[in-house]
Amino acid sequence: MTGRGARPAPRLYVTERLLADEPVELGAEIAHRLHHVLRLAPGAAVVLFNGADGAWRARLDAVDKRRCRLTPIAQLAVRPVPAPDGGDALALLFAPLKRQPLDWLVEKATELGVTEFKPVVTARTIAERVRIDRLETIAVQAAEQCERLTVPRVHLPAPLGRVLDGWPADRRIWLCAERGAVRPIAAAARAAPGLGAPGLGAAAAAVLVGPEGGFTDAELDLLKRLPFVEPVGLGPRVLRAETAAIAALACRQALAGDWSPAGREHRPPDRA
Repeated sequence: MTGRGARPAPRLYVTERLLADEPVELGAEIAHRLHHVLRLAPGAAVVLFNGADGAWRARLDAVDKRRCRLTPIAQLAVRPVPAPDGGDALALLFAPLKRQPLDWLVEKATELGVTEFKPVVTARTIAERVRIDRLETIAVQAAEQCERLTVPRVHLPAPLGRVLDGWPADRRIWLCAERGAVRPIAAAARAAPGLGAPGLGAAAAAVLVGPEGGFTDAELDLLKRLPFVEPVGLGPRVLRAETAAIAALACRQALAGDWSPAGREHRPPDRA
């Protein structure tokens, strides 16, 4: 534990299993970060998490330019057991954007609790290439900063039609609609505990935002024919794609997700 006013121990995502008093050997990239960026010396405290074993206070035992060794000492937080109805699942489906807004979107959506990112290729998608490895790195860094115990999964891009063809019929997709007479997103969130109408699985959900030029009429017709897709409104202004995604995610979390009274909130432990 850190004393009041002391700098909190840095958080580090690892893929290795975390067990008490079982040393973890890590490679050059993390060693460089600990030694040269964070300027930590042996004996320093680090918090480790891997998406499965919760968060652990660990001791940095050794570090050089090629490798480092840390030993988990005490478990600080236990990862919640996933909801049996899939209620912890929150996907963001998005048409790839230009690099800067896309990086920002992945960072902020990770902070808001998204569990998976699904890039969908639409008729008006303008981004020619999606650097999955870059988005994964951004998601890891955001998870470390916001004290999540998990890191969202980043999928490879796929055509919108293919994603919809394989979509579970009991999982609601909120389509962020730019125009037209649709139910406001707040009303949709309040319609039933844990999202959606009867017959649609609990809080398992997804938010879908289109490309910068919007969906084509043919794409909108396809989406509106699907029983698990619900168009929702985000107010009287036309929002940028990245703004629409964040607005929808924040509203969902506040009214029907893990920010709501019925949510399964697990706050980070006190640092003092």
